[in-house]
Amino acid sequence: MTAHAIGDTAVLTGRSLRHILRSPDTIITTAVTPIAIMLLFVYVLGGAIDTGASTGSYIDYMLPGILLITIASGIAYTAYRLFLDMKGGIFERFQSLPISRSGVLWAHVLTSLVSILVSLAIVIGVAVLMGFRTGAGIGGWLAVAGMLVLFTLALTWLAVIPGLTAKTVDGASAFSYPLIFLPFISSAFVPTESMPGPVQWFAENQPVTSIVDTMRALFTGQPVGGEIWVAMAWLVGILAVAYIASMAIYRRRIS
Repeated sequence: MTAHAIGDTAVLTGRSLRHILRSPDTIITTAVTPIAIMLLFVYVLGGAIDTGASTGSYIDYMLPGILLITIASGIAYTAYRLFLDMKGGIFERFQSLPISRSGVLWAHVLTSLVSILVSLAIVIGVAVLMGFRTGAGIGGWLAVAGMLVLFTLALTWLAVIPGLTAKTVDGASAFSYPLIFLPFISSAFVPTESMPGPVQWFAENQPVTSIVDTMRALFTGQPVGGEIWVAMAWLVGILAVAYIASMAIYRRRIS
C-alpha cells in the first residue's frame, strides 16, 4: 500500500477500534466459548483421554487447538461488522471521500486482528491458571505468535467474503460455525490414530492438524520437522486465496 493508503487505513482502523472499546463484550464473548471448552475437556473429559504423551498435562496438549477455536469464534464479528457497514451505507459515503478504497476492508481486518489477539491473551492467561506450562523459549513463542497472526489474517479475509455477500446478519456470521468445529476433527484433542479410517484420513490431511502439531512442538520445545512447512503452506495458501477473492468481490460491489 502507498503512504496515502496506509494513512487512510490507520484512520479507519482507529474508527473501528473505538467501536470495539465501546463494546468490549465482543472480545469477552470471543474468549468465553474456548474457555468453556477448555474447562470441560480438562476437568470433565481430560482424565479419560489418552494422548500418548509421557509428560505434560492434558491442557498442554489441547491448548493449540483451543487457540485456533478462539480465532474462529472471533471472525464471526468481522463478518457481522462488515455486513452492518455495507447495509448502513457507510461504504457509499466513504466512496464520496478522497480515501483509499482498500483501506475500508483493511481497517476491518486489522480491527479483527487486534481484538482477536486480546482474546487469545485472555485464553492463554486462563490456561496458565489451569496449569498450562511450556518449555518454549522466546523464539518458540515468536513462532507460535506468527502462526496465530497468519491464521487470524487468513480466516479474517475469509470472513470478509460473507460480510460482503450475505443477505442477512445471521448469514454473515453463520459461516464461522464449521470453522469452530473443524479442530474437533483433527489432532487438537486426541491423536488421529484413535479415529476410524475415513475420519483419520480427513483429520490428517486438513490444515488444522499440521498447524496444531507444529504449535504443540514449539510449546514443548521439540523439533517441528517438516510439519511446519505443511502448516505454513496451508496458512499462506488460504490467506492468498481469501484475499484475492475478497478484493475481487469488493471491487464488484463498489463499482
